[in-house]
Amino acid sequence: MANETPVSIKVNGKEEQRDVEPRLLLAHFLREDLGLTGTHIGCDTTQCGACTVLIDGKSVKACTVFAVQADGSEVTTIEGVGAEGELHPVQEGFWEEHGLQCGYCTPGMIMSGIHLLNENKNPSEQEIREGISGNFCRCTGYQHIVNAIQYAAKKG
Repeated sequence: MANETPVSIKVNGKEEQRDVEPRLLLAHFLREDLGLTGTHIGCDTTQCGACTVLIDGKSVKACTVFAVQADGSEVTTIEGVGAEGELHPVQEGFWEEHGLQCGYCTPGMIMSGIHLLNENKNPSEQEIREGISGNFCRCTGYQHIVNAIQYAAKKG
């Protein structure tokens, strides 16, 4: 298409080059163009945080970023967390501390938790609550999510 713009984005360690419409949201690029459906779309208005990914190590809601804005960046999605047969400590915390119920918010919560722990290795309960405040969960009441991030912090 004539009005497409080339982008080069490293996603989960793999360089991805595509021609995209300038108005294509990063969330849609990840889900539709790359098939990375762990980035959930819950609102398209930056309210729920289900689409949270890391861009150059910072947590960002992918429904508020155009793919062209991520050109030249490194993006990590939930699919890029952990290793084959090995959970990331935050993922393990969600498992061990029952930090999920329906699971819809879980990828975004995990990505926000990872960003928080990258910035603060030993956050207080209040700092964890503030760190995930941009993510909504309608099922858990948050305490188990906080416990999961505390678990991951203790694992180091």
